[in-house]
Amino acid sequence: MKLRKGFVTYVSDGEQLMVAAGPAAKLFHGMVKSNETAAFIIDHMKKETTVDEITKALCETYDVSEETAKKDVEKIVDQLRKIGAVDE
Repeated sequence: MKLRKGFVTYVSDGEQLMVAAGPAAKLFHGMVKSNETAAFIIDHMKKETTVDEITKALCETYDVSEETAKKDVEKIVDQLRKIGAVDE
């Protein structure tokens, strides 16, 4: 899975924002404001990856249990799927 082409992220005032551009804008009309964890997950989804790979990266970067990290990754990925931002 990876972030669908056309979903663009940028940082403003220290927060990551994501919008849909081009054909992706037909799927989602809005802006996603990410906390630090969500931004980390989204950044990893800019290339082909898996839930397990992102979970491992979260655990290596932050002091978090694998169980908590996996729940966070699954939650964010599910939310991104709901807005059409994930290419499977």
